[in-house]
Amino acid sequence: MSRAILAAAFLAVACAWFVGCDTGAPQVKTIDAPAMDPVQEAKNILTNYSNGSPVTSEAAGFDNLAKRVKEKDAAKGEVLEKGLNDIKANPASAKSVAAELLKKL
Repeated sequence: MSRAILAAAFLAVACAWFVGCDTGAPQVKTIDAPAMDPVQEAKNILTNYSNGSPVTSEAAGFDNLAKRVKEKDAAKGEVLEKGLNDIKANPASAKSVAAELLKKL
């Protein structure tokens, strides 16, 4: 009787081991995040400056940001480009210049 139980247990373990879990590769899903609105991106940066944040490495991307805003709205792009150039030339004025730019955007 104990041999039969042992054999049945061994057979159950062997079957479970052979069947196992699904060994197939998991499905990979690619989700594309929507592109951020360049005007909103500029407003976020300017809001940080108007709240007193210092000008840091993001200043290197001002030209690209102004270009993307111009593609969406030429008038706002021109205003933004001038203001960002003023901020880049004189980072100490970022707080006041940003506050004025936010009113125009």
